[in-house]
Amino acid sequence: MEEQELESMLRDLESDLVERKASLSDPDRIRQVICAYANDLPNHRKPGFIFIGANDDGSCSGLEISDELLLKISNLKDDGKIQPFPSISVDKKSINGCGMVVVRVEPSISPPVRLNGVTWIRVGPRRARATPEEEKRLAERRRSRDLPFDLQPVPSATIKDLDLELFENEYLPHAIDPSILDQNTRSMEDKLKALRFLTPDGQPTVLGILVLGKDTLRFIPGGYVQFIRLEGADLTDPIRHEKKITGPISDLLRRIDEILDANNSVSVSIVSESVEIRRSEYPLPALQQLIRNAILHRTYEGTNAPVRIYWFSDRIEIHNPGGPFGLVTKDNFGNPGVTDYRNPHLAEAMHVLGYVQRFGMGIQIARKQLLDNGNPPPEFTIEENYILATVRRRA
Repeated sequence: MEEQELESMLRDLESDLVERKASLSDPDRIRQVICAYANDLPNHRKPGFIFIGANDDGSCSGLEISDELLLKISNLKDDGKIQPFPSISVDKKSINGCGMVVVRVEPSISPPVRLNGVTWIRVGPRRARATPEEEKRLAERRRSRDLPFDLQPVPSATIKDLDLELFENEYLPHAIDPSILDQNTRSMEDKLKALRFLTPDGQPTVLGILVLGKDTLRFIPGGYVQFIRLEGADLTDPIRHEKKITGPISDLLRRIDEILDANNSVSVSIVSESVEIRRSEYPLPALQQLIRNAILHRTYEGTNAPVRIYWFSDRIEIHNPGGPFGLVTKDNFGNPGVTDYRNPHLAEAMHVLGYVQRFGMGIQIARKQLLDNGNPPPEFTIEENYILATVRRRA
């Protein structure tokens, strides 16, 4: 956008598509604005703009625009507080000689978008929490043809195929702010729609089946993890243990953790009479990060292949049916700050359930954990339709 256009927007005090902030002193207020513009309740179908470094009247606040500030603002969309991920761009601009950060927020194709479980909307020049009726309007606005696969309907499924007790007791209290839940009089179906487990027409989504499905494999044949422990270093060696791990995502991830812990041997080194050092063959957090990454980023569309974990005598291989997606390429895979989401709403669910804390950091965490434990760094084979992560045993 040209400087003249930005200047015109900055001076237009009547526009509800422009917000001005003198600084980043209160990041949550910036997040609220991002959330409100992403929801686009007035249905402008236009991006909203946040000028950071501008006073309420559009004048220059004299904010110093550093690389650190730009990085902090860019990270507002990836820290997990706003779900699903908003589409924003962050640019440093000079308007009439004044340095500012211009944040452009695109309307979401899958509202409602929430900040810490609260849906924020724009009502004229101010922000407000959405009412249940406003949330319902946002949910009905989703455009199914543009939605990612995890929000596509599962035609043969009904609401009876979802575990409503799991939703009510385990998922809902973590997904929605408690103060909103206390006032919530919506039906179970409307709650499921608001959290994208049902389409606006009441059809279970792929997300609904993966997170709440009573029988996941009936509808998504590849929605499981195959674990194989072998005696040696080759696939032809005898199998010591084999397990097909399935179920709703919380059960699946919990059972994987239990299997990893049971198979991971720990050595003890006595360095003095009173101190001992315990080390595992593999650091559990590194394996968790790589396996959860595979489950999160894999493709569930067009394949019945599961995520496969092969535990050899000298290494662990994690096979992910799905190549790089979006901004991620073979060349930049694993680089800090480079991330994209094939299944953004599954990512949201895993965050809500506590299995993902920081987005885009899984590989970095795994690398550090392996280094600290004395293991070689992870190795990655990147192909168009699959990714292989190899973790070698500590010597």
